Amino acid sequence: MSVVWKAPPLPEPDRDMVLRFARGGHTAEVDALLDEVVKVGCAAVDARLCYEIFPLTIADDRVAFGAETVKSRDLAAHLSGCRRAVLFAATVGAEADRLISRAERTSPVRALLLDALFSERVEALCDAFTAQYNDPHRRFSPGYGDLPLTLQSAVLAALDAERRLGIYLGDSLLMTPSKSVTAVIGVADRPQPARVRGCAYCTMNKTCELRKG
Repeated sequence: MSVVWKAPPLPEPDRDMVLRFARGGHTAEVDALLDEVVKVGCAAVDARLCYEIFPLTIADDRVAFGAETVKSRDLAAHLSGCRRAVLFAATVGAEADRLISRAERTSPVRALLLDALFSERVEALCDAFTAQYNDPHRRFSPGYGDLPLTLQSAVLAALDAERRLGIYLGDSLLMTPSKSVTAVIGVADRPQPARVRGCAYCTMNKTCELRKG
């Protein structure tokens, strides 16, 4: 049975990251508007997360956690050396979508910054959760590499995320609230050799517009 995690207060927003999500840069006008957006947006954040830990088995390109088995060479490589998998779902709540929608009718720039802020906030929530595990293998979400996006449905069902967090999955496999994340991390029984992290490790590092460097 999934557990609802009591999220600690999130750190202050990383404004450089917010602007990266918005694909913009610092100007006096943008920074002034961002100050306002951060104040309003952070007050609207309802950070919630639930998770469950499953025994993990990997055979070639097949990964099994609990009753679910998925074929993914990328996920199998990512979780190599792990015996447990932590599945989780996270959201910053429905008010984020309402604020973005209202802003779209009056100020596209404000709407863009709100969208970027809430993206940064859900990332901060995921980072706060995974930081509690010793030697975690960074989160891997449906849609990364060759991991099918259709796994989204199984993860949400396994976690009972609709009831626990109010996350719904549409026919197009997009979640509501939109600023929600599902992911799996692997936890090793003992420290693993150092591996490349971040953008250089991601299978989308050649095409992602948000890659570093």
